[in-house]
This record gives sequence, structure tokens and C-alpha cells, in this order.
Amino acid sequence: MTNLPDTMFAVVQTHDGYSGTATGPTLETASDWLAEAEVPLPSPGPGQVLIQLRTASVNPSDIHFIKGEYGQPRVKGTAAGFEGCGDVVATGAGAEALQGQRVAFVAAGAGAWAEYVVAQAQMCIPLRPDISDEDGAAQIVNPLTAMAMVDIARDVGDAFVVSAATSQLGKLMCSLGRDLGLKPIALVRRADTVDTLISLGAAEVLVTGDPDAARQFADISANLKPRVFLDAVADQLSEQIFCAMPNGARWVCYGKLSSELPKLTQMGQLIFMSKQIEGFWLTRWMMETPPADQLRVVAEVQARFADGRWKTDISERLTLRDVVQGLADALKKSDGKVIITP
Repeated sequence: MTNLPDTMFAVVQTHDGYSGTATGPTLETASDWLAEAEVPLPSPGPGQVLIQLRTASVNPSDIHFIKGEYGQPRVKGTAAGFEGCGDVVATGAGAEALQGQRVAFVAAGAGAWAEYVVAQAQMCIPLRPDISDEDGAAQIVNPLTAMAMVDIARDVGDAFVVSAATSQLGKLMCSLGRDLGLKPIALVRRADTVDTLISLGAAEVLVTGDPDAARQFADISANLKPRVFLDAVADQLSEQIFCAMPNGARWVCYGKLSSELPKLTQMGQLIFMSKQIEGFWLTRWMMETPPADQLRVVAEVQARFADGRWKTDISERLTLRDVVQGLADALKKSDGKVIITP
């Protein structure tokens, strides 16, 4: 690693392990969980690469992670952040093919909010030159999840349900569903977003704050018969939606935006209606999906960003040195992604 610095600036975690809380991906003060630090430059091990950061994105999973609410434990003093885009400046054994390439990446354990990042080569995607750095920084977690989960939905019918549909991922799934001839049923919090979701491809849009939302969905379900619910919220309304779905329905949870812990009120449906509750974690999908299938999905994702069918909606841009002070306020801006640059 000649010509590289010995240390780097990073936004690091100030807590270890899990917190035991479930307060959701919100922050009052980022300094409760994060600090600025000058840390040793990491070295890539076998099958890993060292990436000089261009851009990183902020996802709900990042906030769950730094608060100790994610499925992996925090390590105090290590950089936060999962996803970004940058240039491979050093490689470990077996990863030499990525040397010098600009890649989208998911960091190894965490670490994207730093000037340099270590990632598994298997969790890196070389980027086409016509993909911007900002789209590159949001190229994996949301787009690949959208492709993988809509694939699940279209295998069992032509309608599916999407919660948190105004999120970047929700919008991607609605537009992809439309393009594939499917009928996305979008769940949103605000009535003023209904027209936007319809223009993106939603066949139906329900406002979750409407006291009649569960009954309205029951009528839609009887008509369109969606058998897959792609859910990032996981609250009691989610359970009601699932219960109103037809035989063989699958409740696929991939996030926990709500701090509410839902109760299962109709356990018999799991027995007599062959319903299933399951989880989706993109890291496992990337590690287990055959390479040929991954290449197909990655090529389609990049094509969609390159030709403008998909884009990253950005609500705020922060430099690494602004994150601790500015992240909490940046996250309060709705319907867009926070982007971090060195």
C-alpha cells in the first residue's frame, strides 16, 4: 500500500454490541452515537479490497446499527456506515482483479463513513462509467433489494404490497413492478404523496394514517389478490394487512421503521391458509445467489440508472466532517437520501 497515508479521518461508533432497544431509524443527536476520529488506515485481508471513498449513502439500517438495533453488533471505535462508492487502491490475495476500479460496495461489517474503507471483494460491484458517484453510492442496498424482492413477488402473482413506498427503495419497487407488468399496492404515510406513487407505477395507494386503511386494503386484496407483502415498517397495521391477504400470502420483512412491536392476532392463518412470515437480508442474498443470477440483476440495475429509469433522490449532502453535527437534522428531510462525501 505504497503512497497511502498511515491514518485517515473517520466517523466512528462510540458504543459496543447491542442496545436492546427498538426505537427505529431516527436520531435526536448523532453525537450520542458517533464521534470524529483519526484512526489507522485499515489493510485488506484475503479476498478483500481497500477503497478510497468517493461517496457514501445513509440507509435506515445504518441508523439501526449505530444505535445497537441491527442484527450485527457494534464495535466501539470503528467507522460507521455500510454502503458507498469509491476507487480500489489496494487488494488482498484473490481480489487483485478489482485493483484500480471504481466500485459500489457494502463495507465489511461497517466502515463506509471514512476516507478509506475495507470491503469483501464479493460485496463490490464495478461501476459503468455512465453511473454517477451519487448513484454509485446507492447502487447496492436499495436497487439490488428491489430487484431481488420484486423477483419474489412476480413468481407468485401479478400484485404485491409495498410499505414505506415513498422511500427510495419503495419507489424503485413500484416503478420496477410497473415495468414488469405487475400491480404494486403502495402504503404511504402522507396523502400528498399518493399522486407521486401512482405516477411511478403503483396500481393502488393507501394512506396508513387513514382510520379506514385496513378495510380499504381488504377490498383491494379481494380484487387483486396480492400474495407477497414487502414490508419495511413491521407495525400492527402490517399485521392487519397480512391477515387480509389471500391463501399462501408471504409477509417478507426487510426493515423495522416502526418502534411498535406488532402482535400476531390470527395464528391459525399460518396453519390453515399456508401463510408465511419471513425475513430478507441483502447480504445473505449476495453471498448465496449464483453468480450468473447476480450478474443479470446487477446489469439490469446499472442499465436502469444509466438510462434514467431509476435515479437517487437526494435530500441532503454532508461531508464526513459534517456528519456528527449535521446528520440528525439531515435525516428529518423526507423522501430523499443523505449522501456523504470526503
